Amino acid sequence: MSVLKVIEVLANSDKSWEDAARKAVKHAGKSVKNIRSVYINEQNAVIKGDEITEFRVNAKITFEVD
Repeated sequence: MSVLKVIEVLANSDKSWEDAARKAVKHAGKSVKNIRSVYINEQNAVIKGDEITEFRVNAKITFEVD
């Protein structure tokens, strides 16, 4: 039987929401092992003038506990 845990992290990117999600997983992977999935709970963006300057995600990362 597996035991799974979920953590919630925030990440940002100046490129895209997908890039922000990748950054969230990559950064979490530095301290959390056995990552199984990521669920993007929320997306938002920072606007300056009439341009998007930053993409942000609220990600739930699921990993298996040893």
